[in-house]
Amino acid sequence: MSTILVIDDEKGILQLMHEALTTYGHKVETADDGLEGIRKFDDGCFDIVITDVRMPVIDGNGVAAHIRKSEKQCIPVIGISGTPWLLEADNFDMVLSKPFPLKQLLNCIRSLLSVSPRMAMGAQTG
Repeated sequence: MSTILVIDDEKGILQLMHEALTTYGHKVETADDGLEGIRKFDDGCFDIVITDVRMPVIDGNGVAAHIRKSEKQCIPVIGISGTPWLLEADNFDMVLSKPFPLKQLLNCIRSLLSVSPRMAMGAQTG
């Protein structure tokens, strides 16, 4: 199906997301902080990035900003947060407030994969 990078500093959430998304046929890589997530993003090939917002060192806003300035800037980014008001929304294609139902996340992924990354970004910012 698709290859997804999930970045979150809560190991329980990483494990839950990994299990849930792989159950639905996605290949999932995880990173437990923004710096590791950026390294994996730069070295890998992902269809979607899902990142928590509040993390130490580099937060989700920093991860999303890095992606938008990279050569792979069109990769969709889903922001997840218990504090969605801290999101810099321009860098995210979709935002989910924690806790969210798995079905909602799967619908977001399906929606972003159904259009080209450029179109998904244009729909968010435009």
